[in-house]
Amino acid sequence: MIKGIKGVKDLLPEETPRWRVIEETARRWADRYGFHEIRIPIFEVTTLFARSIGASTDIVEKEMYTFQDRDGTSLTLRPEGTAGTVRAYIEHNRAAVPVPQKYFYFGPMFRHERPQAGRLRQFHQFGVESLGMADPRADVEVIALLWRILRDLGLQGLTLEINNLGYTADRDSYRPQLVTYLRQHESGLCANCQRRIETNPLRVLDCKVPECREMTETAPRLADSLSEAARTYFTGVLHGLDAVHIPYSLNHRLVRGLDYYNLTTFEITATNLGAQNAVGAGGRYDSLVETLSGPSTPAVGFAVGLERIAMLLPESALQTAANVVVYVAAFGNQGSVAGLSALEDLRASGISAVSDFRSSTLKAHLRQADRLGCGFSLILGDDEVQKGTVILRNMVTKSQYDLPLSSLLVAIQPLLTGS
Repeated sequence: MIKGIKGVKDLLPEETPRWRVIEETARRWADRYGFHEIRIPIFEVTTLFARSIGASTDIVEKEMYTFQDRDGTSLTLRPEGTAGTVRAYIEHNRAAVPVPQKYFYFGPMFRHERPQAGRLRQFHQFGVESLGMADPRADVEVIALLWRILRDLGLQGLTLEINNLGYTADRDSYRPQLVTYLRQHESGLCANCQRRIETNPLRVLDCKVPECREMTETAPRLADSLSEAARTYFTGVLHGLDAVHIPYSLNHRLVRGLDYYNLTTFEITATNLGAQNAVGAGGRYDSLVETLSGPSTPAVGFAVGLERIAMLLPESALQTAANVVVYVAAFGNQGSVAGLSALEDLRASGISAVSDFRSSTLKAHLRQADRLGCGFSLILGDDEVQKGTVILRNMVTKSQYDLPLSSLLVAIQPLLTGS
């Protein structure tokens, strides 16, 4: 028997209703905020991710799924959605469009990580990218969008954490101070953080290992190296969040593993996800478009993991998505043919209808209707066909109604809706 790959999960029919609720909620809120869907390729040339994410990041160094195309071109399965979205923005000259370009996307991403709760090798994200506006209100808008989606889904214990990464020049002046400090305390750091001292020292601040967190408690803080312009911008973001009544917590340790972020960085966490407690994260990345040979374009966005949301989604969110399903219990020579016609008529009129064509007796049909959780059964045998009637059975109350077969759709609607 061939089994699935470790860290790549099948989403079975019992699970997909949960995902549909998440996706439909995210899409509904994105529409309200004026974001438009973009669909980007699952694989791109490797250079795109090496240049955008940063060659020294863990993603590029260890986690990307990279392979050679037949012509020798190095291709990579996308590890995140921002780089591909920005590539499309540049390639199709969207900067020439005179309105802000605001996109959202859904889809699978791929990273070769050690599988754990909420973190898979093929995982799924919903993300948004807002390009063209260098204004704190644009940051507030994307944060508010993420907050509304998660609150609407009924997720509990949510906390918005936010930090100011400053401009590139701010980090350039801060980095040597941090490296000097880390070198002095290198022996107390984990192996990953020791390696990051030269390649990506800011990531040491975000390490979840208790010993590393304790060791960096007295490290120099980026906040002390920020320019006045960076402070002013971030103050505008915080004032905006206050204005729209979104609570937040300042977290000086919140840095990004990707090189292209600047100024605002944020993360929404949940209390019951363990150490890896981030549900969604994002921030501003004003230099990425230019890095990828596009025009200078300010941008801000976020990505949220659908697997993690699915783990936290309360059952109450699913109950609102319940749909009345009619089971057509058709049997006998004439009844089977009439039942097939009734199935299609119901579906064409907008009513969900199912049947099990293996069942040949009423008892077998009703058993399957129960197993499928159908609200109603439509009983149609040879006797009913000859009389020109059909029996509608409420599977909860067990009450039954005789309906005319010739005007079934008109007669059945008020009984299904209770009107």
